[in-house]
Amino acid sequence: MPGRMMIVIGRDLEERDHGLSDHDLLKRMLAGEEDAFTALYRRRQAAVYRFALQMTGSVMIAEDVTQEVFMELIEHGGRFDPSRGALASFLYGVARNMILRRMEKDRAAGRESSGDSLTGECAGENDVLGDLTRRETIEQVRRAVLSLPAVYRETVVLCDLQDVSYEEAAQALDCPVGTVRSRLNRGRAMLAQKLGGKAAQARAGESVA
Repeated sequence: MPGRMMIVIGRDLEERDHGLSDHDLLKRMLAGEEDAFTALYRRRQAAVYRFALQMTGSVMIAEDVTQEVFMELIEHGGRFDPSRGALASFLYGVARNMILRRMEKDRAAGRESSGDSLTGECAGENDVLGDLTRRETIEQVRRAVLSLPAVYRETVVLCDLQDVSYEEAAQALDCPVGTVRSRLNRGRAMLAQKLGGKAAQARAGESVA
């Protein structure tokens, strides 16, 4: 009976938190409610992690950044201003600043991101060749995105891979919407050029073979 009571309470808390906005959860979290932090973390952790992963290509860095973002939220969540936009964009902005600092530190130390992540989805046993081809294409896109300058990479990741609106991206990147649009257009053009070049090389290799 006690075990069942815990399950019921947990479900009630989850249903209660599901109806609250991010800002409501943040206010409750800052007031000391651990359940509110847990709900907010479950709601936003995956998106922050994917953003960091797609920006760096490193599982280790993405995990570190995600943890640091929510530690920052615990310590300085009162800095969030709901009049400036959504909490999700605020979290992207915090993650972005941490990633840029990490990238700058790695460049100064002569290190590059390890690119130890982003594998394709596994196909069935009857489609091994198709799976390999699909993963090769995903790998090419991943490497092309990672090769973009950070200022264009972040807009492509947010708007195209994370499906964030221009307005939300502008808040996360602390720039006008028009700047997001222009950077995204430039980033897409650079990405198309890189992928087009790789496709041409692949076709040339096939003709030689």
